[in-house]
Amino acid sequence: MKEDISKQLRALAITKQLNFLLGSGVSVPAIPLMGTFKDSEGVSANEKLLEYVKKISNELTVENKNDESSVSHVLKNYQNFLESIISVMNLSNSRQVSKNVNIFTTNYDLFLEKSMDLMLKKHKLVFNDGASGYFNRYLESSNYNRMVSYKGLNNNYINEIPSITLIKPHGSVNWEKQDEHILIKNTVVSNPVVVHPDGYESSATFYNNHFHEMLRIFQMELDKPQSVLIVIGFSFQDKHIAKMIRRAVQNPELMVYAFGYSDDDKMTYLKNLNFENERYNFKVLTPENLFEKDVTGTESKRNNFTLSDLTNILANINLEGQNDRT
Repeated sequence: MKEDISKQLRALAITKQLNFLLGSGVSVPAIPLMGTFKDSEGVSANEKLLEYVKKISNELTVENKNDESSVSHVLKNYQNFLESIISVMNLSNSRQVSKNVNIFTTNYDLFLEKSMDLMLKKHKLVFNDGASGYFNRYLESSNYNRMVSYKGLNNNYINEIPSITLIKPHGSVNWEKQDEHILIKNTVVSNPVVVHPDGYESSATFYNNHFHEMLRIFQMELDKPQSVLIVIGFSFQDKHIAKMIRRAVQNPELMVYAFGYSDDDKMTYLKNLNFENERYNFKVLTPENLFEKDVTGTESKRNNFTLSDLTNILANINLEGQNDRT
């Protein structure tokens, strides 16, 4: 991997307010992309996708004995990704940037939740999914703006506890509508609160309100000074999110790095965003930007970029050049 780009990304991850936007590509191959599903026999592609996501998420809520399965493979990728984020937060200086990382995902599977459950067994951190309650946990957007700290016995110090905030604007298979609230459960529910890829303009006020509230939070985070957004597995086909990205890059202090799985993704991303070219604070990185050429110097050694590659960039962070920030 090209070292100069890796160093730049690592430095930004440590010193800026870090945000991630994860799309459906990061759950492949456990969950195929939307285009794999087709309408047939009175069942829509969206319904087929939802049922498949529910099936895979049900597998995640029980012990998976098959370590060779695609579900186990993708779950491990998510775990390693979260491990790398935790290492970033441990290196950051809380006096300059909050030890909080926001993960926005349009996926409604439970890979992130399952991975976080495993991480909490061995790391001291806070997982904030926006819920409050004990026996019944309800989603409330105001819960996202929280910071948890350790306080010395004599009030002589306060140490911020690293936290990861998960925000799911398209809903989740463990979210259940209860009156005018969203109940977050620890199981997959039969009729979950999810916004289908082409259904976020639904006339249902309840779903509209949720969708726009989550995107409002997304916009507010990107408007903050000294922020960076790292995008992976997401092609900007969601018109609402694409519109918010276009607005967000007007913030000169925001840096957006969108990782493409293949070199062809660069033009696709720019087209979906209605950008003629990249901008100084919006960059599309594909294998040709990230991997060294082969021995002939004509093509990259790798022709795809995955979540594991992003994890490697974050996990290889060192303190070289960061002494002035500690």
